[in-house]
Amino acid sequence: MGNAYAVVDVETTGLSPGHHHRVIEVAVVHVDETGRRVDEWCTLVNPRRDLGAQHVHGITAAEARRAPDFAAIAPELAARLSGRVLVAHNLSFDLRFLQAEFARLGHELPASGVCTMELAGRYLGASSRSLAACCSAAGVPMGVAHSALHDARASAGLLMRCLDRVGDVEPVRLELPRTGAFAVQRSRAHGSEQHFLAKLVRLLPRVETPWGDEYLDVLDRALVDRHLSADEQEELLDVAQALDLGLPQVMELHRGYLAALAEVAWEDGRLSADEEADLRLVASLLGVDVAEVLRPSVRLSLGDLVVFTGEMREPRDVWESRASSAGLTVKGGVTKRTALVIAADPDTMSGKADKARAYGIPVVSEDSFAGLLGELTGGAR
Repeated sequence: MGNAYAVVDVETTGLSPGHHHRVIEVAVVHVDETGRRVDEWCTLVNPRRDLGAQHVHGITAAEARRAPDFAAIAPELAARLSGRVLVAHNLSFDLRFLQAEFARLGHELPASGVCTMELAGRYLGASSRSLAACCSAAGVPMGVAHSALHDARASAGLLMRCLDRVGDVEPVRLELPRTGAFAVQRSRAHGSEQHFLAKLVRLLPRVETPWGDEYLDVLDRALVDRHLSADEQEELLDVAQALDLGLPQVMELHRGYLAALAEVAWEDGRLSADEEADLRLVASLLGVDVAEVLRPSVRLSLGDLVVFTGEMREPRDVWESRASSAGLTVKGGVTKRTALVIAADPDTMSGKADKARAYGIPVVSEDSFAGLLGELTGGAR
C-alpha cells in the first residue's frame, strides 16, 4: 500500500525560527496514495509579535489579530499531519518552523518528509528552484504567490506529477487531544505586484552544493525587497548553520547567486542602468565583488570590428597594428556591427563608449583586450 501525503506550506514573520520568528499562516493539502487531492485546510495564525515583511506575504495586523495562536491550532494541525508523509517545497524551511512551533508546546515533530523542490529538479526538468519555475516546467497551475493555500496546492501538483518516483517515507506520528480550533482565512487574495527585478529569482539556476538550493531559496525570500536588515543577516547565518554550510560554501553560493543574476540580466546583450544598480546592490548585500559581472564575457572572431578610444599606455597605432595582425578589422567609429570597444578606462564617458553601451557592445581595458588577442591568435594556430 502506498503513502498518503500532507502537503504543507507556511508563511512566516521572518527567515529563521531561531530569531523568534513565527508561523503566521499554515495550509495543509491532503493527497491520497493514488495522487488524488482529497482535502485541504488553511488558517492564519496570530504570532503574538509583529508580522515582518507584510508587503511580501500580504497579511494585515487586523487579520492576524482575529486569528488563533499556534497553541490553539496545534491539535488540529497535528491531526492533519499524523499518519501522512510530510511534503513541502523546500521542506527544510517549512519543517524548521513547524518543529519550532510544536517544540514551544513540548511536542517533537519528526524530521523527515518529501521535498518537491528536489523532486522537480530530479524528475520534472525544472532548472530553477522557485515554486513558480518548477510549476511552469511541470505544467502545474500556480495560484497567488506567498499565499499558504495556493502554494500548498501548487506543491501538491508537483507531487502528483512524480508520485511514482517517491519511495516509502516514514509518516508523521504526532497526536494531540483535539480541541476544535477555528480557522481564519485571509479577507482577500494577496496579489500585489513585486518589483520586476525580484522576478529574476524565478530564473536562477540550481546549484550543485549540498543544501545549496535550500539556502538560496531562503535567500530569494530575503532579497525579494532588495534589502537585508541586520536581523535578516543573522537569520541567514542561522539557516546556513542549520544546513551545515560553512562560510566558504556560503560565500561561494553568494558569488554564484550574483553571477546567475548577471547572466539573466545580460541575456539581451546589454545591461540597463536599473539592472546594473540591482547587481551592485545585491553584491553589496551579499559581500561579494560586483566587478566581474558588470561586463559580459567576450570572445573575438576573425574579421570582428573593433574600435579604440582614449589615451592608452601604449600608442594607439601599436594596438591597432596588433589587432589587424590578429585578423580583426579596426574602425574609427562605433556602429551596431562593432564587436568591441577598447578604452584606456572602461568606465569612460567618451562618445564612443556611450554609443557602445547604448548598443550593448562591450567596453574593455587594454589589458583585457591583450588577453582576448592572445586567445584569438592562440586559437588560430
